[in-house]
Amino acid sequence: MALDEATTALLTQMAESGAKPLHEMTPEEARGLTATLGEMYGPGPDVHRAEMTSAPADDGYAIPLHVLVPNESPRGVLVYYHGGGWVIGALPEFETLGKTLAQRTGCAVVLVDYRMAPENPYPAAVNDSWAALRWIDEHLEEIAGARVPLIVAGDSAGGNLAAIVAHKARDAGGPAIAMQVLVYPVTDCNLDNETYRDPENQTLLTRESMVWFWDLYAPEHDMRQHPEASPSKLEDHSGLPPAVVLLAEHDVLRQEGQEYADALAAAGVPVQSRVFEGQMHGFFTMVNVLPGSEAGIAYVAEAVDRQLTAQPA
Repeated sequence: MALDEATTALLTQMAESGAKPLHEMTPEEARGLTATLGEMYGPGPDVHRAEMTSAPADDGYAIPLHVLVPNESPRGVLVYYHGGGWVIGALPEFETLGKTLAQRTGCAVVLVDYRMAPENPYPAAVNDSWAALRWIDEHLEEIAGARVPLIVAGDSAGGNLAAIVAHKARDAGGPAIAMQVLVYPVTDCNLDNETYRDPENQTLLTRESMVWFWDLYAPEHDMRQHPEASPSKLEDHSGLPPAVVLLAEHDVLRQEGQEYADALAAAGVPVQSRVFEGQMHGFFTMVNVLPGSEAGIAYVAEAVDRQLTAQPA
């Protein structure tokens, strides 16, 4: 299926702007581009409470967290790790998505501002994501008023981090994770599979962009083979929380995301997955810009509702 009209129009607009391809930018230039995109999303719905706090990293760094609470009694806490190839993305760019997810799921959403490459390469993002999750678990009552179910979620590089912390929580005996939501996650460092090579998938995210991201995040190729960089390398996926996996039809990451979902299912993990036709990488976070975002958020909200109905606090 071809890209939908809204996506085609957005890509045309970006091409006509004269912006350089992402992989030809400096990290600072790329961060400016995503900040501009973030301004298109609007303020998002109102929430009951919005506040900034921080979690201590293992080295003492204060990891910024944005807590978005939809009502007086949220039914869960959803920890969200943003995408951006471990290099770009900032909390304000994901506030509209966070508020929308909070409203639609009834869960408090905590956006995690983990440290990024190249200033802080692998494994800084993993370490910060894990430290933030443990802190949030210890402060569930302060965030939600009760020991509600804990969900991990993320898109792209954030989906990578969500998958990794789900494994770490299993291996450490906690925190207890009720569910993992993986939106077109990075799961493998192989950049030469079928969806990477398909010309129709070179949209907002290209193969060259992913080479650029990996080179900045994990410049030594041996690093990329570690399961905490490429979660597909983990030998045992059993005992992980139920997973919801969203993929985009026109995305260089589609094959690795599907293979990861298949590996989880083969290990006995309950998996719900869907490929969103006519969509490109990035569609989920483009609230109020791409209609595909609304479809993806509705899919996640329905899945969260089913899980929390079956597994209440």
